[in-house]
Amino acid sequence: MTASLPLTVNKRADSDRVVALAGNPNVGKSTIFNALTGMRQHTGNWPGKTVANAQGWCTYRDRGYVLVDIPGCYSLFAHSAEEEVARDFLCFDRPDAAVVVCDATCLERNLNLVLQVMEAVPRVVVAVNLMDEARKKGVTLDLPLLSQRLGVPVVGTAARDKDGLDALLDALEGTFSLPPRDQPPVTYPGYIEKAIDRLLPLVEPVAGPVQPRWLCARLLDADRSLRASMVRSLGLDPEEAPQLSEALTALRRELAEAGITPQKLRDDLAAAFVRRAEGLCRGVVKAAENADRRDRLLDRFFTSKATGFPIMLLLLMGIFWLTITGANYPSALLSDLFQRLGVVLESGLWAMGVPAALVDLLINGVYLVMTWVIAVMLPPMAIFFPLFTLLEDFGYLPRVAFNLDRCFHRCDACGKQALTMCMGFGCNAAGVTGCRIIDSPRERLIAILTNNFVPCNGRFPILISLITLFLAGAGALAGLKGAALLAGVIVLGVFMTLLASKALSRTVLKGVPSSFTLELPPYRPPQVGKVIVRSVVDRTLKVLGRAVISAAPAGLIIWVLANVTVGGTTLLAGLIGLLDPLGRAMGMDGVILAGFLLALPANEITLPIILMAYTAGTGLLELEGAALFTVLSSHGWTWTTAVSVVLFTLMHWPCATTLLTVHKETGSLKWTALAFALPTACGMAACFLFHLLTLAIL
Repeated sequence: MTASLPLTVNKRADSDRVVALAGNPNVGKSTIFNALTGMRQHTGNWPGKTVANAQGWCTYRDRGYVLVDIPGCYSLFAHSAEEEVARDFLCFDRPDAAVVVCDATCLERNLNLVLQVMEAVPRVVVAVNLMDEARKKGVTLDLPLLSQRLGVPVVGTAARDKDGLDALLDALEGTFSLPPRDQPPVTYPGYIEKAIDRLLPLVEPVAGPVQPRWLCARLLDADRSLRASMVRSLGLDPEEAPQLSEALTALRRELAEAGITPQKLRDDLAAAFVRRAEGLCRGVVKAAENADRRDRLLDRFFTSKATGFPIMLLLLMGIFWLTITGANYPSALLSDLFQRLGVVLESGLWAMGVPAALVDLLINGVYLVMTWVIAVMLPPMAIFFPLFTLLEDFGYLPRVAFNLDRCFHRCDACGKQALTMCMGFGCNAAGVTGCRIIDSPRERLIAILTNNFVPCNGRFPILISLITLFLAGAGALAGLKGAALLAGVIVLGVFMTLLASKALSRTVLKGVPSSFTLELPPYRPPQVGKVIVRSVVDRTLKVLGRAVISAAPAGLIIWVLANVTVGGTTLLAGLIGLLDPLGRAMGMDGVILAGFLLALPANEITLPIILMAYTAGTGLLELEGAALFTVLSSHGWTWTTAVSVVLFTLMHWPCATTLLTVHKETGSLKWTALAFALPTACGMAACFLFHLLTLAIL
């Protein structure tokens, strides 16, 4: 992992105060951030990391504040890119203060992070959010008592209703009128305290803005990622500073002689915060006997062995049905609109005296492919991602990870991969980006490399068309058969994801599955407006933008292949002839393989390219229903051909947008090549085996 660089904090005035906004995931931290900053925000990436950051500005009593929304994390004992970023900003990048957001419904668990931040940052304010939900559950909190015990301001908020935000800013302003707190928030076991006392005289002169006690504890912990951060921020390498290195070596030797292993030291450091959090909550948190048990009842329904998996499958099928059905009409409207606009553009080019060949290339090549990708991709993504985000906002998706954790754990992978896999049903590129939530670099790579085994929305049209025309048959039950077959294809994709994850974990990515904290947040009514904006802007438009960039040169290439002839034969016909033997061996033909190959920029254009080649056209062709069946069957398609195409549609190389995203996330051509080769090899093997089986039986 590349060491992070200092984050550039954009102040509007020299007197602005920089405040870090920290907290566990799902505590409403971003809601507080959005409520305080409104639209005065800037979003980017942390230098050296694939982790998003957000900065915002607010003014209170003529004082400007720069709020930095650091990644949600459970601990500053960094084990992931997100936790490294949070730790480095709090400890090395000198924020003036930190606001730690907690969930009022599970305060004790959140106080672990509060205490760790207090150890690293002199000025801290605690925002106990979701007070409204705590009241609904019959939970009462004595926040003044908690503030007295912690020695820092504690404010109750309900950020969705903007309740308590003024009090939060009051408390934040008040911390600057007091001297920085110097009392340690936790007391470690005696042997650790003695070790810290021996290190302090050596660390204090070189700690700079970093809290010396915190730094001593982390040096004892031998956090490997800390070394790069110290070199970057302090210009100090603890392994090369003679006195400090000698002292650390002596301490570790003494601890080893006393039977204290590095793991025991790490456990004792973490346990100190847990014990302190338990003591702080005694008398502070009181739950009524008749507290709302709705969440517990829903969890029994959503996570039980009997109902968990059927509900998951039904919800997924429901989302697919809404996406596919709902996307048909807007796709048709967009297609018609782009067709009309194309006529206008073509007329304009003719009027400008542009040569006929160039007009044909620009309109029937570049423009046609670009607009086809937009018309086919935009509507389903604009439906799928908001639906997916609504389930996330409601609190259901963590239950999906909980249900599938056992399956992925048996494959030596991470249960969070279930979430990124589900996101891949909307778009594999978005699923790859979503793999950032997985802490372990090894398991994150497994999730990235296997995400393409589940079909994205660009592959569903061809799957549905072939299942409907060749496999479901006719009659009253045809629709039900088609839905069942589609569900079977999806289950096969999930099975291949698990199988490929297991294979990777036993070969190029060996390792044991890591443990992780899987929080089951409370169920909440989704914020529909914010969900739509977030899903459309952060997911749909970003993915669509990359797809359009890939589609433009693809349109040029497809036009050239279909229109340029050599020796009386088009380049496309030559490519088809070259691929035909391989295609026949896989139960298909050269036209089909050429269609898959030329659809690398976007899976949506696979079938139109195949139809263009079969009809000897010079541009993409769209047919449906009986007309589509007639063209395909007249070129030798049978149900066995359809099955081979379905298998290869499910398992072949990722689209260009996904490959670009894999390269961006991994920074490696090697892993990008493996992401291309792995599903392709599986798809080819499946087609070969199926074709051999049909030859032997039929």
